[in-house]
Amino acid sequence: MIKVSVLYPSKPGSRFDVDYYLTVHMPMSARLLGTAVKEISIEIGIAGSAPNQPAPYAAIVGFTCDSVDAFTAAFTPVAGQLQGDIPNYTDIEPVIQISEIRQIS
Repeated sequence: MIKVSVLYPSKPGSRFDVDYYLTVHMPMSARLLGTAVKEISIEIGIAGSAPNQPAPYAAIVGFTCDSVDAFTAAFTPVAGQLQGDIPNYTDIEPVIQISEIRQIS
């Protein structure tokens, strides 16, 4: 299993519309990516590690899939539509990371 993480680093003066992201963009993402995505996790940053410190990320989303190939096959045909929606909710350039999921027993 792999996880494709999309991280939106917080920056002073940046814009991130959580309501649009949760009610429009993410449902559209789930629908367009379909069964290739086994699980979606969404994290909205609320604080950093110290009291009164801002969160380092406005949001982090994780798409869990069987393989990189499965995600790529689902994402490639709809990439333009998903990426084209980004300006509707943020001016932050997302950072992408693909990770192998490991379990600790």
